[in-house]
Amino acid sequence: MQQPLSVVGIDLAKRVFHVAGMDDKGKIVLRKRLTREALLPFIARLPPVVIGMEACGGAHYWGRRFRQYGHTVKLIAPQFVKPYVKSNKNDPADAEAICEAVTRPTMRFVPLKEVDQQDLQALHRARERVVKARTALVNETRGLLAEYGIVLPHSVTKFRHAFLATLEAEQAKLTPLSTAFFTQLYEEFGALEKRLAYYTAKLEAISAAHPVCQRLETIPGIGPLTATALVAAVSETSTFKNGRQFAAWLGLVPRQHSTGGKARLLGISKRGDVYLRKLLVHGARATLRWVGLKADRRSQWLRGLLERRGKNKTAVALANKNARIAWVLLTTDQVYTLEGVAA
Repeated sequence: MQQPLSVVGIDLAKRVFHVAGMDDKGKIVLRKRLTREALLPFIARLPPVVIGMEACGGAHYWGRRFRQYGHTVKLIAPQFVKPYVKSNKNDPADAEAICEAVTRPTMRFVPLKEVDQQDLQALHRARERVVKARTALVNETRGLLAEYGIVLPHSVTKFRHAFLATLEAEQAKLTPLSTAFFTQLYEEFGALEKRLAYYTAKLEAISAAHPVCQRLETIPGIGPLTATALVAAVSETSTFKNGRQFAAWLGLVPRQHSTGGKARLLGISKRGDVYLRKLLVHGARATLRWVGLKADRRSQWLRGLLERRGKNKTAVALANKNARIAWVLLTTDQVYTLEGVAA
């Protein structure tokens, strides 16, 4: 007689899914291969169980669907599943490894994202893609113009303001064909600027209407982009015991390589969400530009840190502090003031 299922591990794919089931004694009692169309009906027939999956493409969608049937869904980072794969890697072995990993008491899980969070994250991903495309286009245009002896200054802002005037002033160095070509590139640049403005306006409008984003924006160095990115990334603040764990999750703490009882701290770990960490560090850099004009305790601390550690380490230290403060605001209804967190 088959033992009742306690844990189900699913190796996700586009069309074919491999499912493994484990009883309460840790024995694999079920192995199945299901098509995409057959997966939901199969899960709907199961009594409430713990369902484990790797946190990969589509995992949050399936997690929300499985949750509707009363199941407990747990997502695991793929690197935490790998040690439990026995022998050679294949899809059935991955499903069994997920079952094993889910039952570990010290396992770390990825919180399940809601639809509105995925909407925000999709907007950020689309905006970041346009930013990268714009940067690539500007670099390509500057490089091609250099072959004609025309040098444009660095930065997108200077490119935007200087391109047409430079092209007109250096017209003698260009042929009619190259003039038309560079004009087309500038029109393409303008189209990317419009798309970028659209995505930015959408995120700013969402931030203005979102109470959590408004609280986060009270932190110096956090604006609409960082606030909405934080809300999109963090679905369950209870995942982190404190602000330091949240900062560590973002990779804003030192990487450790210790042995023999001797602690050895290296540069920051750079784990977690690269995009969110970048926004926090850039926001911190923007804040550092004004610390010399302020006399509050925070600015005094930053000025002292700048003298001792320099701009880069100070920017990371401030990003770490902002991440910790953001965790407090995400877990409470408080706002930030220069004197600290206030109700």
